Amino acid sequence: MDQAVKAEIKNEFKRNDQDTGSVEVQVALLTSRIKELTEHLKSHSKDHSSRRGLIMMVNKRRKLLSYLRKEDDARYKELIAKLGLRK
Repeated sequence: MDQAVKAEIKNEFKRNDQDTGSVEVQVALLTSRIKELTEHLKSHSKDHSSRRGLIMMVNKRRKLLSYLRKEDDARYKELIAKLGLRK
């Protein structure tokens, strides 16, 4: 993922001007990386090291989302609606 895409995601999900590391930004960046890796693994099915990285990213995103849900349910619902997670 190049810097322009990262900056665009950060601008879309940040909570204020100084924000680069809030839960929303982290989850959005992880979701973008997960989508990229999923596409990669469709064509490279035997790439086990990438699969392991994907599983670790999915678990990290799950932990961040459960933290956000516990802390602020409204922000959690808004974020999953924006990202299109959990139908």
